[in-house]
Amino acid sequence: MPEKKKIAGMKKTKSTERRMTQPKAKKTEPEPAETPAASHPKGAAQTPPNGSTQLGSFEAGMKLFHARQFKEAREQFVDAAEGPERDVAQRSRLHMSMCDGRLQQTVVDLGSAEDYYNYGVALLNARNSAEAKIHLEKALEIAPDSDHIHYALALAQALSGDIVAAYANLNRAIELEPRNRILARQDADFAPLANQPPFQSLLYPERKTW
Repeated sequence: MPEKKKIAGMKKTKSTERRMTQPKAKKTEPEPAETPAASHPKGAAQTPPNGSTQLGSFEAGMKLFHARQFKEAREQFVDAAEGPERDVAQRSRLHMSMCDGRLQQTVVDLGSAEDYYNYGVALLNARNSAEAKIHLEKALEIAPDSDHIHYALALAQALSGDIVAAYANLNRAIELEPRNRILARQDADFAPLANQPPFQSLLYPERKTW
């Protein structure tokens, strides 16, 4: 019996020694939370413009736009498009697109009469009659006897309200190519003028006027 107690005591000692030799786990301290200032050293994001500054940017952009300073005007419209007033923001985005169109026109490489004509017709289809006239007039300077250029220029002038010049160019287009008379009769853009003098006698010479 005493021997058994001795053996039990020895086993207890070995288990105790085993526990004493096991390394103690290190306590991990929680890392300090990152403060907002540390995560955003540059501070908070810029606040969007209010209604008054938005309108001011839009008005400044319009002045630059009318002065044909399209690059600078676009920058003002970009600022105005971020404001709270929806109507001003929508008009700003529209004028941004118009500025983009003007800036792209400055790098268009046009050389021949057909280049100016095709570009003028594209502007005319986009209902930009003022810019269309400029390019069609340049086309006509290069090729003054081209009936299709006279016709397109007459249309651009009619849409912009220059009735006298429109009549003169349409008349010349018909003189160079009589089939342009039939074309003009069927053209919806000439329809508002077809029954008004002097276009009526030009398009419908067979009609008797009293």
